[in-house]
Amino acid sequence: MATAHQMSRQLELAFEGTGEARGVEGSDEVVVANVPTEDSGSNHLIERMVERGNLREALHRVRSNRGSAGVDGMTVEELTEYLQKNWERLREELLSGRYEPSGVLRREIPKPGGGVRQLGIPTVVDRFIQQALLQVLQPMIDPSFSEHSYGYRPGRSAHDAVRQAQAYIESGRRWVVEIDLEQFFDRVNHDVLMDRLAKRIADKRVLKLVRKYLEAGVMVNGIRQRRDEGTPQGGPLSPLLANVLLDEVDQALDRRGVSFVRYADDCNVYAGSKRAAERAGLTMKKLYEKLRLRVNETKGGVKRWWEHTILGYGFWAGRGGEIKLRVGPKATRRMKDRVREVTNRNRGRSMARVIGELRRYLLGWKSYFSLAETPGKYRELDQWIARRLRMVQLKQWKRGRTAYEAMRRMGVGAHAGAAVLQRVRRWWWMAKHVALQTAMPRAHFDQLGVPRLAPH
Repeated sequence: MATAHQMSRQLELAFEGTGEARGVEGSDEVVVANVPTEDSGSNHLIERMVERGNLREALHRVRSNRGSAGVDGMTVEELTEYLQKNWERLREELLSGRYEPSGVLRREIPKPGGGVRQLGIPTVVDRFIQQALLQVLQPMIDPSFSEHSYGYRPGRSAHDAVRQAQAYIESGRRWVVEIDLEQFFDRVNHDVLMDRLAKRIADKRVLKLVRKYLEAGVMVNGIRQRRDEGTPQGGPLSPLLANVLLDEVDQALDRRGVSFVRYADDCNVYAGSKRAAERAGLTMKKLYEKLRLRVNETKGGVKRWWEHTILGYGFWAGRGGEIKLRVGPKATRRMKDRVREVTNRNRGRSMARVIGELRRYLLGWKSYFSLAETPGKYRELDQWIARRLRMVQLKQWKRGRTAYEAMRRMGVGAHAGAAVLQRVRRWWWMAKHVALQTAMPRAHFDQLGVPRLAPH
């Protein structure tokens, strides 16, 4: 593992000569690696992209994000050395418009609600180049986006989107239109997207490079398949390109005074009546059709506020009528499925490893759902998680003297310990036995590092 000093030196070596004048040994000639420094207009975006500071930041981000290798098998750990040897060539290809991206590696991951999502994993070199370009384009383009767009934007988060939805409902807009775009990332029309992007930037080399990334194709069983539509999920540029395309609908809704929240390809409109919500839904369908996108008629639709979920959160009314947040039913089911997977009694791992994996997952889950105002529900989940862990421990003890002695050391009486052993193979049922709750109360798992969801 490289030290911080070694890492810094590697970064310097990778882009030596980039973004500054450097002398050539044995000659009075000065070679200038990059052209513009003061002229940072939209015709010189590639030059800005290959400036040393921008490249170092891009490399740092790619290394930090890690991720799988692409079609060439190169890992993130190998990227710095590769750039040290090849950056001069890559830079000249980018500046001249001759750079050719590699195809992306197709990867299928299961969706929470069923089915699979197609990911396209670029090579680490292409991830690095896309990240460098993103860092130039995003500060230019992002400020022009609608204030009601929250996904993949600096300084904005899913929590901001949820809070805005809550504010709309509290203000009386209690009919919701949930819009689900059918296979959005797979059906983005390249010509439509490039037309919208060309209205925002003038550097034709950037437009040419983005078009090449869109058309790079997907490697399937070693064969590159050309793409005529779609922007593969998995590359740093894809979220920005999605926002460029969908902002046209956002701006149209803003001009009409529609109350909405969009996060990536999920858009929700909040209206004061069912009729207004239905009209908004028809308007949005027409706007998306102009972009050659299709609304999934089998999902979403017009709903009452208590049926609505956004980014995993649902809503409920407090005693005073105020609108509060809760974890949505689907998000709760997904969490319990994940806990069941981690605590599966047939996985044959030590309790320490089970708790370590569970702790990492629960800390992330708890952080994301920190806005939820349902302590009673969280206490129920805490007890359910403790029961899952008791079941794991019971399975690992099995039957016999070891299990009996372990329970006795934990304060279980002789009669109760013997009763547990007689039915020990009924793992889940026995995990709620009073003897085991005495031996392993929720506080026992606190000491082992299992985070509680409910405040205490």
